[in-house]
Amino acid sequence: MLNVQAVIRKAAVLSVVAVLGLAAGCSKPADTAKSATAPSTTGTVAGASPATASKLGDLSAFQNIAVDVAALVDKNDLAAAKTRIKDLELAWDSAEAGLKPRAASDWHVLDKSIDNSLEALRAGNPKQADCKATMDELLKTFNGMQGKK
Repeated sequence: MLNVQAVIRKAAVLSVVAVLGLAAGCSKPADTAKSATAPSTTGTVAGASPATASKLGDLSAFQNIAVDVAALVDKNDLAAAKTRIKDLELAWDSAEAGLKPRAASDWHVLDKSIDNSLEALRAGNPKQADCKATMDELLKTFNGMQGKK
């Protein structure tokens, strides 16, 4: 029997992945300079600022998921954070082909930071302090990629 929530979550993740894939595949390197000066029209989640283009393009959709995960970690709801970070993992992995060629070294830095967060949340006995540290580092990495402090 299918779990309706699981089906809805999977559809939502696939929708995000499709949008990110289209955005990554349609953007040209020449668009980066133009988009860096244009104001962002992307909605933001509390704690995330409007997107500034990085070498990888607009990372706000990924960053917004990370902000959600960090908020769950801050509440010490590590089970929910572990579930939510799966959305980040799926979206990031699905967008790899469009993002990695733009700036492979930046992609690897961000990928490693995501992997560290996944590892902390998936530990046999995850510790809130470790999860918080890796999520803080991940958000710092996102901000650094987008020229924020």
